[in-house]
Amino acid sequence: MYSDDLLRDVFTRTATIAVVGVSAKPERPSHYVTEFLQRKGYRVIPVNRGLAGQELFGERVYGSLSEVPDDVDMVDIFRRSEAVPAVVEEALARWPKLGTIWMQIGVEHAGAAAAAEARGVTVIQNRCPKIEYPRLFGAASVADL
Repeated sequence: MYSDDLLRDVFTRTATIAVVGVSAKPERPSHYVTEFLQRKGYRVIPVNRGLAGQELFGERVYGSLSEVPDDVDMVDIFRRSEAVPAVVEEALARWPKLGTIWMQIGVEHAGAAAAAEARGVTVIQNRCPKIEYPRLFGAASVADL
């Protein structure tokens, strides 16, 4: 569904990623995917209402996207599909020139995706950057997988 060229472009033009639904628990996918992205050189900004004000990955955790003071290039969503429209709406309101909305494996919402795409945002659904990045760019070691 998504070409390798499109996915490579997303990774190449992205520098800062807000991760919505990040967990402080290392065994949770949202934690280790965020950690992976940071190891690959991306700045990750954790977003989780329950962890707001704490620190993860050397960054302050924000309770919502609207609280994030910096610009981001991508919003990576680790929430249930029914939560996606509100996340996308908040992201588009906060960053009118947002580059990418990325929905993790099992997360899809056609209406929210269409709304973002209508604003010129690239939307990736039901994929994981921790799987796609090594597939496209290779992995330095087994630990990167």
